[in-house]
Amino acid sequence: MVQPYGDKQIKLFALNGNKEIAEKISEVSGIPIGKMSSRQFSDGEIQINIEESVRGVDVYIIQSTSYPVNNHLWEVLIMVDACVRASANSVTVVMPYFGYARQDRTAAPREPITAKLVANMLVKAGVDRVVTLDLHAVQVQGFFDIPVDNLYTVPLFAEHYTKKGLTGSDVVIVSPKNSGIKRARSLAEYLDAPIAIIDYPQDDADRAEGYIIGDVAGKKAILIDDILNTGKTFSEAAKIVERDGATEIYAVASHGLFAGNAVELLDAAPIKEILVTDSVAKQEVMPKNIAYLTASELIADALLRIHERRPVSPLFSFQKEKKKQ
Repeated sequence: MVQPYGDKQIKLFALNGNKEIAEKISEVSGIPIGKMSSRQFSDGEIQINIEESVRGVDVYIIQSTSYPVNNHLWEVLIMVDACVRASANSVTVVMPYFGYARQDRTAAPREPITAKLVANMLVKAGVDRVVTLDLHAVQVQGFFDIPVDNLYTVPLFAEHYTKKGLTGSDVVIVSPKNSGIKRARSLAEYLDAPIAIIDYPQDDADRAEGYIIGDVAGKKAILIDDILNTGKTFSEAAKIVERDGATEIYAVASHGLFAGNAVELLDAAPIKEILVTDSVAKQEVMPKNIAYLTASELIADALLRIHERRPVSPLFSFQKEKKKQ
């Protein structure tokens, strides 16, 4: 059992986005979750009440902005305002999943850059720091004028697959789209495995038209992406690598949203295991072959390092250090 954290000048608060991971972070860090209430009026307005003093305290608010995204975003903004008005010394928002991160550029005329808008709103509300997990686009860090710690999940995935014996030349790490090559290469380096890429004749081509750059025949394929949303990318990619001779197929993503008919698509796909972190709250219906890795220890370690003014950078390469021991 973890001993209670000795410094009383730090407090954790859990909003409604993902209370399960907040409780795990509290348990691992030894910092109890503070008392507060959050409710909605009949017209949807959110009311927050902090039920203990935060004056002069470093506050850490844990909130994933997954579905319903806008409710969770407004809830964290209102909570930040409450902490600032209650004279908290600092306010750090911990977003295991950062919603709107995919809207990081103008891909077509007259489109907004909503990730930048969300960054502006958080800073304006009074946030001093943001801690998040695997941003969809790392350049979103630059949208903030405050420190942003973007933690990586690939070392967690590497440890999981190493324990399963999925390493070496018998394994191939597959990026299901060409935008994810860097992520695939990172996992491949940890597992000493080659990579392959699924590309398409055109950016908007039907996913079934994909072709593989690389060799998957006779290998165990691990598909990797950052966000598992509708399940279509993984579903079609699994069919393509199976068609080209992969013997076993695994899929891993940092954030499991499972929107729309994702569960149905994934259950029908030839995927042996779907691995995600607990950055997003679990839904009632999940794929039959789902597996979860908790990111709570990684996040808890980061929070304690930040509060104690110790470097966070060792967390980015801890798996390599373990392998050298």
